[in-house]
Amino acid sequence: MIELENVVPWGRSFDEYIKMFDLTSDELKLNILDCAGGPSSFNAEMTQKGCKVVSCDPIYQFTAQEIHSRIQQTYSKIVEGVKATPLKFVWRDIASPNELGEVRMAAMNKFLADYPQGILQKRYIKSQLPNLPFSDTKFDLALCAHLLFTYSNILSTEFHVSSIVEMRRVASEVRVFPVVTQFSGETSPHLDTVISKLISQGFQVELRKVDYEFQKGGNEMLWVR
Repeated sequence: MIELENVVPWGRSFDEYIKMFDLTSDELKLNILDCAGGPSSFNAEMTQKGCKVVSCDPIYQFTAQEIHSRIQQTYSKIVEGVKATPLKFVWRDIASPNELGEVRMAAMNKFLADYPQGILQKRYIKSQLPNLPFSDTKFDLALCAHLLFTYSNILSTEFHVSSIVEMRRVASEVRVFPVVTQFSGETSPHLDTVISKLISQGFQVELRKVDYEFQKGGNEMLWVR
């Protein structure tokens, strides 16, 4: 069981998901799994549009109030950290650290407003990679943002491979973004080995450029099917 004080909630928006994962309007109609979804607003905004998404994350064991409190505790620290390292980011779609904070908080507020209803509707499921509580090929597409490769310093190559294989078990296609490590902008040291191991197991694997880059160098996703 994770401890809330070890969680740093930071949610992305629907528009960011579209760009990070190069999602088309037809793909938004698919049955989608958002792994390590955290406090992003993707599920909430997709549900408003009548689309189908299930999000899974260990943070969903906590209440909306508990998650909100943790956001309040960590939000300023994250923004200040970005202000201290501005050259590590691409200030294009988002113009400044303050705007970044506003965009992220807006997404997290949408999540918090939707979360209690989403729990009841089983759109938010408490679980974590590499073990997912879903049947084989339950989903058309599994997405995973800012977990795999991002935390390469604490997650092993084996964890990456088993997590991607598990996502591929429950979904016909897997997309992982980005493939650079947190703050460094350098390609994950696990990437080449992960790709080789997946190919050796019979998976089709590609690195695909996307029209999204906030962290410098973070403009590729791993595509697996």
